[in-house]
Amino acid sequence: MMSVVRHIRRATGALALAAGIGLSALAAGPAEAVQIQRVVSPGGIEAWLVEEQAVPLIAVNFAFKGGNAQDPDGKAGLANLLSTLLDEGAGEMDGQTFQGRLEDLSIRLAFEDSRDAFYGEMKTLSAHRDEAFDLLRLSLTKPRFDDDAVERMRVQAISGLRREKRDPDTVASRLWARSIFPNHPYGRPANGDEASVAAITGQDIRDYHGRVFARDGLKIGVVGAIDAKTLAPLLDRVFGDLPARQRLTPVAEVAPLSGLTVSETIPNPQTVIRLSAEGLKRKDPDFIAAYVMNHILGGGSFSSWLYTEVREKRGLAYSVYTSLAPYDHAGIFYGGLGTRADRAAESIRVIRDEIKRMAEVGPTTAELDKAKSYLTGSYALRFDTSDKIAGQLLAIQMDDLGIDYIDKRNALIEAVTLADVKRVAARLLSKPLTVVTVGPGGS
Repeated sequence: MMSVVRHIRRATGALALAAGIGLSALAAGPAEAVQIQRVVSPGGIEAWLVEEQAVPLIAVNFAFKGGNAQDPDGKAGLANLLSTLLDEGAGEMDGQTFQGRLEDLSIRLAFEDSRDAFYGEMKTLSAHRDEAFDLLRLSLTKPRFDDDAVERMRVQAISGLRREKRDPDTVASRLWARSIFPNHPYGRPANGDEASVAAITGQDIRDYHGRVFARDGLKIGVVGAIDAKTLAPLLDRVFGDLPARQRLTPVAEVAPLSGLTVSETIPNPQTVIRLSAEGLKRKDPDFIAAYVMNHILGGGSFSSWLYTEVREKRGLAYSVYTSLAPYDHAGIFYGGLGTRADRAAESIRVIRDEIKRMAEVGPTTAELDKAKSYLTGSYALRFDTSDKIAGQLLAIQMDDLGIDYIDKRNALIEAVTLADVKRVAARLLSKPLTVVTVGPGGS
């Protein structure tokens, strides 16, 4: 449900092989064994580094605050279109030359936009470190945005949007977003629509790049065969020419609308259901308790209440889920499933009943203990590759959780009590749900 659109220039050959080696080499210890160094460049740019010399790889993940919430009115899809253009030529190299160099050196670049941030990552063999960092620098500080590249990527984007019109999950997600966030950037489709993408100009793309790609909104995570002394000047080399300060358009705080019933008819044999209510932001003191509560209710494990009631007992759907989306300017509790059209009403009733039971009764002590054991035990799986570690370093910075969060996280989970879960369940789940259905006859 959280809108993220990714554009990747895939690496092949030696890097792919080394990545496979890196998987086993880094799959070792617990999350607490990760040693994070805070590296500050001579120019004042900060990155978090996990040095791992056993595998000849370097992974760099970074993000700028902003995301597609910064798309101007009438230009939804701008950040997404930009994400497809950063390797379509930079500096003196046109797109073919730039991409050819990436391919020759097995360098992987990826860019994506979310609601509140614009993300990028670079992965390289350490033997190609200097040129990889230079190519990353060019893509970020000297992108060409040539007219022919813009038009080519625009055509691809519009083609994708036309395909999405036939995808019931996408139709449901778009209807859900614009229903709960009317007249707000969060309600706009992340990758726009045909009219908005057609309206985007080269100048719009350059303006977005100039406003969002700046050092004060930048967070960086680095993992691999590089030490702090080597990394520090490279940070200035890659990011130092960016503007010092972002010029973001203010985004209003907003609460998602609750209690709505919205439907749309499409010729699809199944009905897709989306439901939501107001949730919590990441800094809310109850967020960890809500995270544990949600895991018990519908957070993805085969033992969740909704999995048991919806799939195992009634066979209403192959999968069903609930989750928390802590945006920068809103918190959302949401969930969904796809089911036979003639069983959509039953599915919604079962979900409502389970949410009400969680709000009014809550889980047992045994269910809480099982959830905490799973959530603490599985945390290490977020750190079993260089890619995952770099992603975690970045996510922790973006959420401003502190450089010691990895060491504290499982203790925070363990500290959640049954009273905490029942309190947060009553707080979150007593609110009226918005229910969105898409299918034959609107279901």
